[in-house]
Amino acid sequence: MTAATTVKTEYEAIIGLETHCQLSTNTKIFSNSSTAFGADPNTNIDPVCMGLPGVLPVLNEKVLEYAVKTGLALNCEIAKYSKFDRKQYFYPDLPKNYQISQYDLPIAEHGWLEIELLDAEGNPSRKRIGVTRLHMEEDAGKLVHAGSDRLSGSTYSLVDYNRAGVPLVEIVSEPDLRSGEEAAEYAQEIRRIVRYLGVSDGNMQEGSLRCDVNISVRPVGREQFGVKVEIKNMNSFSAIQRAIDYEIERQITAIEAGEPIIQETRLWEEGAQRTSSMRVKEGSSDYRYFPEPDLSPIVVSSHQLEEWRKELPELPAQKRHRYENDLGLSVYDTGVLTEDSIVADYFEQAIAAGANAKAAANWITQDIAAYLNKQKLSITEIGLTPVNLAKVITLIESGKISNAQAKQKLPDLLDGISPEKAFAGQELITDITVLEPIVDEAIAANPNEVEKYRAGNTKLKGFFVGQVLKKTDKRADPKLTNELVEKKLNC
Repeated sequence: MTAATTVKTEYEAIIGLETHCQLSTNTKIFSNSSTAFGADPNTNIDPVCMGLPGVLPVLNEKVLEYAVKTGLALNCEIAKYSKFDRKQYFYPDLPKNYQISQYDLPIAEHGWLEIELLDAEGNPSRKRIGVTRLHMEEDAGKLVHAGSDRLSGSTYSLVDYNRAGVPLVEIVSEPDLRSGEEAAEYAQEIRRIVRYLGVSDGNMQEGSLRCDVNISVRPVGREQFGVKVEIKNMNSFSAIQRAIDYEIERQITAIEAGEPIIQETRLWEEGAQRTSSMRVKEGSSDYRYFPEPDLSPIVVSSHQLEEWRKELPELPAQKRHRYENDLGLSVYDTGVLTEDSIVADYFEQAIAAGANAKAAANWITQDIAAYLNKQKLSITEIGLTPVNLAKVITLIESGKISNAQAKQKLPDLLDGISPEKAFAGQELITDITVLEPIVDEAIAANPNEVEKYRAGNTKLKGFFVGQVLKKTDKRADPKLTNELVEKKLNC
């Protein structure tokens, strides 16, 4: 009699992100108070953002422009007619007891963006993630809990209203994500896009970019979604990935144990590396939305829309494709170069000045990137200009200096020393009549190594080449030196 075989159920995660992005306007969405980060508590406030009686909000025109440009960059349909709504809820950091947001007629809908992931071998896979909607809204204030980082356990709470009224766009994805890795890359692509546009700094540490994750699991093959859980309190892309991976395992374990999944909001505890329950999730009906009576509807003309569309820069995904297809760069190189628009601009300026694209990419993604990371600098803060990098690459490719010489002088170049000065009198020795006696001298000075080489240890050729380079202060032409050493040793 054969024992029954238990088939283990396979599950898949269904993930969507709600991304709040603070717009880089000088003033708030409906008033003239500053949006500057780090001001003393309750100094960037005014009657409008404090919800005092008798005041009227006025839409910041720059907020509308930035929202539309972001929607266009996300391939959304821009609404010709949209409106603001009141989202009712009571919490101490919300002075009016309602938030001005957009509900049924958002400024942008039905978009998408492309994410790109690399496997262990460096092979790329691309996936299109749908964007359900993008809408404008105001931020709430900030509660500071004394004695605990959460309301539970604190002895008292303080509220700072500086953030109240700061302009946000909320970007809601379709449930197209299937892993923590995909979700983290999606959030990073959002940040790249808003930074390229110049509409936000995307700084997660300062709260300029905040992501809430909606996640459920279901058996593979089932169409019906599982019970959705929301996760908050993630302040980095790695935290997004880790929180999702943890929650997937938690839900699968609960389902297999016969425990119900509750629709709730959970917090990510960075120290404990786990999610914990915060509150039962509200539905949209709990907010009692109704049209904002103090703001007129928004009408975007076709002419204005086209003007803003023309102002869009080349976006990260477009650059990645162009660098791979037109310049022949690797997927890794294109990813590093396009991560920051400033780095991409530096790279393109170097090419425009005559640098070979692959060589420029190597210098920027390897030696220069290592220096920037170590010194915690931006590429705009180094003394090596794109034009001078192009000159260095040209000197190497023309055979006037070696790659080793360039790397030796890199600290001087990064400090702003010109290539002309850095390599003065350092031209490669390419005259065979000058190099041959130096090679003969190196071989004659090391008879034991010569004997070992001729006995079969051919790796020692590198030793002799090194001796010649040492004697010439690395000015010996590497290719010619290799040829001469091999010829003399095999004679």
